[in-house]
Parts: sequence; C-alpha cells; structure tokens
Amino acid sequence: MRLSSAQDLGRYVRDRRRAAGLSQADLAARATVSRRWLSDLELGKPTVELGLVFKVTSALGLYVDCRPEPEPEIDLDAYLDSLGGEP
Repeated sequence: MRLSSAQDLGRYVRDRRRAAGLSQADLAARATVSRRWLSDLELGKPTVELGLVFKVTSALGLYVDCRPEPEPEIDLDAYLDSLGGEP
C-alpha cells in the first residue's frame, strides 16, 4: 500500500488494528506505547516519534518498505507525435 502522509499512515494503522480486533489500549500495550500516543498516530499527527511508529507497525505484524517512486510509463507514440515527426 502506498502511504504519502501522516494521515495515510494513521488511517492504515487504525484499519489494521481494527481488522486485528484490537482496541487502542490492547495495541498500545502490545507495542509498549501509550494509548494517547497511539491515538495521535491514528489521527495523523505529523510529529509522532518515528521509533514508536516502528514499534506499532511491528506489533501489528507489518513492516515498512521504502522505495523510489516508479517512473511514469511513457506513451512512445504520444512522445514521437510531440516531436512533430511524421508517421
């Protein structure tokens, strides 16, 4: 899943927590973070501590995979047309 903001991450963590049948208190205890901190994460607070984010994702059985954004596919015909070439 592609996440591009703190809000995206918060929604994803909340959805995964709910899918696992965990309350915020349950997940907070499992991840050894406070329930209030977890609530801030789920609300998309952009200043949450990154190390704690990894504790929560790990407690949910998730991992973070960072990779470069893929290059957009090029429509070769459209590109050649833009150069003004004759078919």
